[in-house]
Amino acid sequence: MTQAITTSAPEDNGRRDRLSQRPDVLFCYGTLQFDAVLRALLGRVPQQSPASVPGYRAAALEGRVYPGRVAGPSAGIASGVVLIDLSNEEWRILDAFEDARYELRELPLSNGGWGWAYVWPGGEVRVDDWDAAEFEDQHLAAYAARCARLAPELAAGRPKGE
Repeated sequence: MTQAITTSAPEDNGRRDRLSQRPDVLFCYGTLQFDAVLRALLGRVPQQSPASVPGYRAAALEGRVYPGRVAGPSAGIASGVVLIDLSNEEWRILDAFEDARYELRELPLSNGGWGWAYVWPGGEVRVDDWDAAEFEDQHLAAYAARCARLAPELAAGRPKGE
């Protein structure tokens, strides 16, 4: 059963407290599966292992270099990694980093376990899948540099500007 975090208790910044259910492992399928992005945001690369989620895909989004995890009948199995040793502070940083439109949901992993993932609710979804190799070749360096600039604000508890 997929569970979404939908607590309505607002944080100081007006966002829902998506971390109220104390998620443990984070399934990453987009930019957060790149060590350079994690290092820029967290100052380290958390312990990780390969993982996949059935029934979802990493969809390309209009006007964005990052993907959205979306469900669908022809979605197949989406690959990524799970981060398994995030501290509470690191969870807060990554949650502030994620677009406010994403929903944090607990999803079944292909290995029989469960992982939390930021799921795109819809809109601006292209028919093509996000291309991680293309992102790495064309956008990773600039994206990681932007993440490094955002990291101090995120660590201070302020979400990135949308």
